[in-house]
Amino acid sequence: MASPELRNVLITGGAGYVGTRLTPQLLAAGYNVTVYDAMYFGCELKPQARLKLVEGDIRDTARLREQLWGVDAVIHLACISNDPSFELDEALSKTINFDCFEPLVVAAKEQGVRRFIYASSSSVYGVSDEPEVREDHPLLPITLYNKFKGLCEPLLFKHQAPDFTCVTIRPATVCGFSPRMRLDLSVNILTNHAVNAGKITVYGGQQKRPNLHIQDMCDLYQLLLGIEDSRIAGQTFNAGYQNQTIMEIAQAVKRVVQEEFPERGEIEIVTTPTNDIRSYHINSDKITATIGFKPKRGIEDAARELCRAMKDGKLPGSLDDDRYSNVKVLRRRKIA
Repeated sequence: MASPELRNVLITGGAGYVGTRLTPQLLAAGYNVTVYDAMYFGCELKPQARLKLVEGDIRDTARLREQLWGVDAVIHLACISNDPSFELDEALSKTINFDCFEPLVVAAKEQGVRRFIYASSSSVYGVSDEPEVREDHPLLPITLYNKFKGLCEPLLFKHQAPDFTCVTIRPATVCGFSPRMRLDLSVNILTNHAVNAGKITVYGGQQKRPNLHIQDMCDLYQLLLGIEDSRIAGQTFNAGYQNQTIMEIAQAVKRVVQEEFPERGEIEIVTTPTNDIRSYHINSDKITATIGFKPKRGIEDAARELCRAMKDGKLPGSLDDDRYSNVKVLRRRKIA
């Protein structure tokens, strides 16, 4: 059920990959939800009671400020997401991912918002040889996307106050099905190609990548709305589950796809060199110890969910339709 104290929630980027799955979940739990989104990728959410859909740019602080009146909690998901998308137009991406961030936080605080949940990224750690990357590990971003995700964190905590609880989550790469589907994320890419091309191409293979099922991500955001201020105020949490190499992920996906589509036969795994050296193994013990969050679903669950969505015709044209790729949509719409 909705927390009686934080009943009204605004989600920036709420029409995106995670937001489109999170929003119905919060509505079902009794929250009133405002989705504030530029709708670059369309909107799969349908009008319903207690849902307010606002097409708006987070850089328009004055407009966003109006929507923040009466809101108890903000979940800030909006950004130009992932490195390739950011690099299409770095100056534009910086205005969305960084320049407008603190004005948004200030507007929320001034309008009486009591909780601000920021979705950072575990990619802020860059490349690390540490066997367990914890929250106090130095931030060593190797791309501008990573850099600005990390630079927003201290800007948020500047405004932490007894009546304004701020918390940052550094999620692993999210995987699994959403009505606003992305097939440009590692587990999702591999599953799509295994099902529809009969072959998985692994770039490199030994890089470690933490992953998190989209349903666990949504469950965490809901948990953060209902928990006491004292347990999360001013805190940063890693949120990941399986830290596996790209090759291990590919092998897991192969197993699931062969089980779900036995008629397709053996799925081939092909390796090729890559310049993408990002590799890190995040430790998420802190979030379990502090607030009791422990993921329940793994890579194989995400792959199986995607297989079944494809069987049900929910992902038509998944190999060649631009709508499943952030970069391709942004290019087509000339946003970047």
